[in-house]
Amino acid sequence: MIVIKGGNILTMAGDIIENGSILIENGKIKEVGKNIVAPLDAEIIDADGKLVFPGFIDAHCHIGLFEDGIGFEGEDGNERVEPVTPHLRAIDGINPMDVTFKEAYEGGVTCVATGPGSANVIGGEFAVIKTYGNRVDDMLVKAPVAMKIAFGENPKRVYNEQKKSPVTRMATAGILRETLFKAKLYMEKQQMAEGDISKMPEYDIKMESMAKVLRKEIPLKAHAHRADDILTAIRIAKEFDVDITLDHCTEGHLIVDHLIKEQKPAIIGPSLTDRSKYELRNLTFETPGILQKAGMKIAIMTDSPVIPQYYLPLCAGLAVKSGMDEMEALKAITINPAEILGIDDRVGSIEVGKDADIVITEGHPLKDVNFKVVKTIINGNVVLNNN
Repeated sequence: MIVIKGGNILTMAGDIIENGSILIENGKIKEVGKNIVAPLDAEIIDADGKLVFPGFIDAHCHIGLFEDGIGFEGEDGNERVEPVTPHLRAIDGINPMDVTFKEAYEGGVTCVATGPGSANVIGGEFAVIKTYGNRVDDMLVKAPVAMKIAFGENPKRVYNEQKKSPVTRMATAGILRETLFKAKLYMEKQQMAEGDISKMPEYDIKMESMAKVLRKEIPLKAHAHRADDILTAIRIAKEFDVDITLDHCTEGHLIVDHLIKEQKPAIIGPSLTDRSKYELRNLTFETPGILQKAGMKIAIMTDSPVIPQYYLPLCAGLAVKSGMDEMEALKAITINPAEILGIDDRVGSIEVGKDADIVITEGHPLKDVNFKVVKTIINGNVVLNNN
């Protein structure tokens, strides 16, 4: 049992609680407020003069799948030999021993959505995991959480090098449509069989994976930078009546009027990087603020290892510098990604009943480049003690 006392608590679920307290028991938040009476056997954490946040959440990265400084042996995020691989699962490729996990929670990031890269039209299943642990199964929050798909330059480049489709945006969209249609037929055949095994279609693990999308159990997670790619992703999602998140959404600020009509959540970034390819020519930290002010639900991401995980708060701070409201930027790395990923019943805010994922800082992570994470708590355990 732990009691955090004396800090200014930014719950992300209401007003800031000044000089507040949090009671943690069995890995969960049991009580939040002022003047909480600490049980005699409780460990007391003095947060006087410090800020207390819910653990930061990165809604799109590849941590554990592209290991730090290793090269090919540590690259397990892209199966670059065929463009349709929905049956691949992030949980089978993540190495929780990679040093970037430690760096993540040292920077206050306690929860991430991680999964396949963008080489393939359909890359596979993302998972949400905590950043502390040595076995993925014990770190899981939700798996699968989304099905990764990709538009634009990446699949074109990868398969042009192999001299096979897709080498155009038309082919990328066509392959995605074809796969969704095949999955729809596969499901219809299963339904028509009415449980008769002799009439069931031959088992197809790829179609089983895509069926989760068509049943709206998970959304498509669409890698799309350019405005036309973003709108193609939306077009196909509407065509098949499936859920979708717009990941990267680099040119989202150029088509705000269209995106507002569609009301699909956007996960924006990585913005703290160079314009390494043509579709990033309109990259700007103004995008999150423009979309948020227009009424969209947005999250900010690192795309780690593109940007190191511990720079997630810095990315939110730079969005504020470029015009985004400070509290909205905090929401973009806490409660908003939790809601977009469908895990807000467990994380994203400091509320009774949620996982005790908490970050205590000296200095404000969005305002002070020299801010310090004093303590990181994940599932009620102090995993970083940096007094």
